[in-house]
Amino acid sequence: MSLTKIPDRTDFVELVYTNLRDAISDGSLQPGERVTQEDLAAQLNVSRSPVLQALRLLKKDGLLQDAPGRGLIVTRLEPQHIVQLYQIRGALDALAAKLAAKAQKKIPIRLIDRGREAASGDNVGAMIEADISFHEAIYEASGNALIVENAALHWVHLRRLMGAVLQSSSSLQGIWDQHQCIAEAINNGDAQLAAQLSEQHAEIACGELVDHLKHSSRDAA
Repeated sequence: MSLTKIPDRTDFVELVYTNLRDAISDGSLQPGERVTQEDLAAQLNVSRSPVLQALRLLKKDGLLQDAPGRGLIVTRLEPQHIVQLYQIRGALDALAAKLAAKAQKKIPIRLIDRGREAASGDNVGAMIEADISFHEAIYEASGNALIVENAALHWVHLRRLMGAVLQSSSSLQGIWDQHQCIAEAINNGDAQLAAQLSEQHAEIACGELVDHLKHSSRDAA
């Protein structure tokens, strides 16, 4: 486990929370890995108090859970939970893309370029941020504030699933091929195609991640 030290600032709880959330999302902290207040405080170069508060928030979010004995562990990814999250995401993405296309909104192609550039490197955090930026652009383009609000409720988990998919995918550029097709459908005003491609995109990501977890589980057995 390798974490980035927190700079000398006052908003330590938020910084510690974000640092740990991102470490869980990009795989720096693996599912099942044990974390303790003392070790994290030493690694992050902060006192134990903000670490304790951040850990409580992460546990509340479901990213951490009690470990046998002392401390906490990173919550393991469960196939059923993954399927349920992607069902919600697929529905929201399809609706957002449909509304954006009907409203004749344009998704900036620079978001695709940024994503392809990130996918050509090895920085999982940058890949996640590019992916989030693309989908958030569609939510905003939908013109429906409730889509944005509902998506925000699940972003902490979807961010983690994005990271898991990106780490297990055999074709990172293929993910951005799908994104480009969605963007083109929206930009061309084809609402039906935009919705269909968005839902398929979520289904593909879900299927790949669940299959990866099943294979990993069999290999570990």
